[in-house]
Amino acid sequence: MKIAMFTDAYYPRINGVTVSVHSYATELTKLGHEVCIVCLEYSEEQQKSAFFDEKESDEHSPFKIVRIPSWSFSAISKEDRVARFDKWRRVKKAMDAFKPAVIHVNSEWVIGYFGAMYALHRKVPFVFTFHTMWEDYLVNYVNFLPDFSLRKIGRSVVKFYLKRADVIIAPTKKIASVVQDYGIQKECEILPTGIPDTREKYSLIRQTAIGMQLSKKCPQIKGKKILLFVGRIVKEKNLSFLFDVLAEVQKKNPKTALLFVGGGPYLDELKELAESRKLSQSVAFAGYIPSNDIVYFYKLAQVFVFPSKTETQGLVTVEAMLSGLPVVAIGELGTVDVMQGDHGGFMVGDDVQVFAEKVLVLLNNQQVRKQKAQEAVKWGEKWKISALTPRLVESYVRAVHVHCDKNLGIIGE
Repeated sequence: MKIAMFTDAYYPRINGVTVSVHSYATELTKLGHEVCIVCLEYSEEQQKSAFFDEKESDEHSPFKIVRIPSWSFSAISKEDRVARFDKWRRVKKAMDAFKPAVIHVNSEWVIGYFGAMYALHRKVPFVFTFHTMWEDYLVNYVNFLPDFSLRKIGRSVVKFYLKRADVIIAPTKKIASVVQDYGIQKECEILPTGIPDTREKYSLIRQTAIGMQLSKKCPQIKGKKILLFVGRIVKEKNLSFLFDVLAEVQKKNPKTALLFVGGGPYLDELKELAESRKLSQSVAFAGYIPSNDIVYFYKLAQVFVFPSKTETQGLVTVEAMLSGLPVVAIGELGTVDVMQGDHGGFMVGDDVQVFAEKVLVLLNNQQVRKQKAQEAVKWGEKWKISALTPRLVESYVRAVHVHCDKNLGIIGE
């Protein structure tokens, strides 16, 4: 099957949508499908900062990649860009040459719109994955409109795709319930983003080297037990909550440190906040880390801490589990679907004291920590991409059938 995946976020930009699209495209190709990703061109500055060469990377990709020229989107986000509307003909020409059997839209902005328009104009089956709760996210990025207006805009943008898609995919039950709340009377298929099965072979030499590099870069955490956060450093992830947790944990375990791995627009503000809270000697920022090296950071830590209340999935919690690192996370949105209780760690409410107590259990009780580490690996296996991709293919097949039925007038009257 020929599958065209449209996304407004792709490498070198890293977020959950990027990981989802890349992971599924890779696995679909392994299964013999032909995949084309339509995404953005990024600035040379962004590519350099991420040590990423679009041309070189795209040429060695196992699937086709079509990049569309874009503009800066700095009014809302320094990391994101938006495709140029005048490049619609380029998209149409590329798709006419590729001849997709199904269009899979993974985002809601200009690239996503191009995908939806091509599907509608050329009468191609159309699948939409509802990745992002825009009515919640926009209020964290736009400050020149009132919250109620931003929420209305966020809902309207998403509903445009929900109404037109032949098949809707949601990564979690919570997101699926939102589809119904929006008044969309369509069945929603639940399919989480998978974690790649194949990883770089673990190297003790590499582990030692990274440990030494980290000690040199972040001497304030040397010899301490590490609470680790991995992900984008953005305001909506509730990261300042972890400073309160750290302060509580240090009352009983003074030699505890908090390590942030990742970058983002909130990084400088978070560093300033750590200084103002007088936590600079126990809080460190590693910055962006190559994906193949992330596993070594999981191995260096004692507890993975995840305070986000807006995450649709929280795949980093699964990555941490697969590395044998127990998790303490706030049980909201995607985290509820991933952990489903205290599997692989502890799922708690938005409460600093309770969060800190569970962290202390994992730091101080080695028997519980060992049990949770083993449980984490076993639980994380459920999210391996090889087990999930056949279900995505079934969604594509279903979209083809639904589309044909619509054209025959069997449904959708």
